[in-house]
Amino acid sequence: MIDLDDMRCFVEVVDCGSLSAAATRLNISKSVVSRKIARIEDLLGTRLLDRTTRGIAPTEAGLEFKSRSERILLEYEETLEAISEHSNEIVGELRLSVPLAFGTRHLGPVLASLACRYPRLKVDASFSDRVVDLIGERFDAVIRIGHLRDSSYIARKIAPISSIVVASPTYLERNGTPQSPEDLTAHDCLIYTAALSPDWVFQSGNRKISVRPSGRLRTDNGDTTVAWAVAGLGIAHAPLFLVNEAVERGDLVPLLLDYPTPEVGLYVLRAPGANTPRKVRVLIDALVENVSGKLNWADWTYSRD
Repeated sequence: MIDLDDMRCFVEVVDCGSLSAAATRLNISKSVVSRKIARIEDLLGTRLLDRTTRGIAPTEAGLEFKSRSERILLEYEETLEAISEHSNEIVGELRLSVPLAFGTRHLGPVLASLACRYPRLKVDASFSDRVVDLIGERFDAVIRIGHLRDSSYIARKIAPISSIVVASPTYLERNGTPQSPEDLTAHDCLIYTAALSPDWVFQSGNRKISVRPSGRLRTDNGDTTVAWAVAGLGIAHAPLFLVNEAVERGDLVPLLLDYPTPEVGLYVLRAPGANTPRKVRVLIDALVENVSGKLNWADWTYSRD
């Protein structure tokens, strides 16, 4: 009998186009992937993959096996979901993509709580600021921060998130303090490349001001932009939950407080469908319970005088 995990492995290999990429996604070694594929081919008595210099391509039999495997795996997940509705158990795997800085600060305790409450729930959390393909990479849910673009995904807003512009006292001593958003064009800004928009947007009454920041330091990691700001290398635009502690210590100074930045949201996204899978529902409930209302909080007060 062909194991369900072997089926999953085969589907990943075909989708990835290589054993190495599938091994990375499945967090197993390439040799284990190779053994799983060989085991399936031995049981079926036919070749499912052609190895070429460009990678791996499914044979006609391989395409048929992949299609049927996907249906079997989907029916298996739906069966687990249906049965779990009749008990307090959640069985199966929750594959989740999370922004790195938010995940390291806030998600660990939430996932630990879920793991304790549901001992038969497997959790596979990927912490990265990369914008993933929720469906193509088979994530059950994706957590994103920002203004959501139009999409076919189903989104649940968990909490509003406010951001501020900050710099270190040493940077401001050397370069002066910007008095308006337009002044930022004369400063070294620290560019967060994973932002949904390259512009920094500010509110002035009913008017929005957009500034395209420039600077020599760029990164796709929010913690790194904050560390650079603390080191006096430039001005950062970051969520409150990233800079609160540095502001409290005096390592960073809030700037342009007369020009607030519009709130964005923390969202959980899932694939289209009438019903939210129970494993995603309990994740949403846990986030609402543990995170909602906390990400805009700051226990510091800052005087402009």
